[in-house]
Amino acid sequence: MRIVIIEDEIKAAKSLAGMIAKVRPAATVETMLHSVESAVAYLSAHEPPDLVFMDVQLADGLCFEIFKQVKISSPVVFCTAFGEYSMDAIKSNGVDYLLKPYAVADLEAAFEKTDNLRNFFQQKSAQPDWQELIKRLDKNEGKTSFLVFHNNRYLTVRTDNIAYIYIKYDAPYIVTFQDQKYIISQTMEQLQSQLSPRQFYRLNRQYLVNFDAIKEVEHYSARKLALQLNVVTPEPLVIGKEKITQFLQWMENR
Repeated sequence: MRIVIIEDEIKAAKSLAGMIAKVRPAATVETMLHSVESAVAYLSAHEPPDLVFMDVQLADGLCFEIFKQVKISSPVVFCTAFGEYSMDAIKSNGVDYLLKPYAVADLEAAFEKTDNLRNFFQQKSAQPDWQELIKRLDKNEGKTSFLVFHNNRYLTVRTDNIAYIYIKYDAPYIVTFQDQKYIISQTMEQLQSQLSPRQFYRLNRQYLVNFDAIKEVEHYSARKLALQLNVVTPEPLVIGKEKITQFLQWMENR
């Protein structure tokens, strides 16, 4: 089995390749690509691989741009933190997904499903409707509200009123535009998967920010960016060099 990995984080790509080697020793990872541009160039010039592992957010934009520029005839396993609605959309088109962080059991299940659907993908009439998939994924708006418990009461916090979410003492806190803070009993990964990836961006392990909360972005140093929000944050928000391109693409592609 010939495999192509499209993942902008080099460490994540190598880790996935290592897991693949353990789960499917006979499989060959032909290449690891890190951007929309490099993926389009490679897939346009080479025979379709047997399987593609594709991250949704790449260094120069969302992976959906790849499908608009080159025909994909291979089954695709998406690697993503998208919400459940997107996962249903992907599954309904005969592909699978890995929810980050990866687990070996999830990878094994993805291979098993791909094996079962191999004949499906080989039939022209059964090719997945990528354009419909793209439309459905692009419309992912995430949850509209979260239920929180505060001062012995259950309150509803609208998602569009969340300025940012941050971790304090290993617990996530929702912070509204009115600077109200609510602890929530979910992990940061669970929260991220339920939020619109167009509206919220994961700066680092500790912070998820709402696009509407960003007041300005400036160069912090030659290799970093500093964010200033419309609300006060417990500490300065800095984006490292490895995420600058992806962040600026997120800011632009809206």
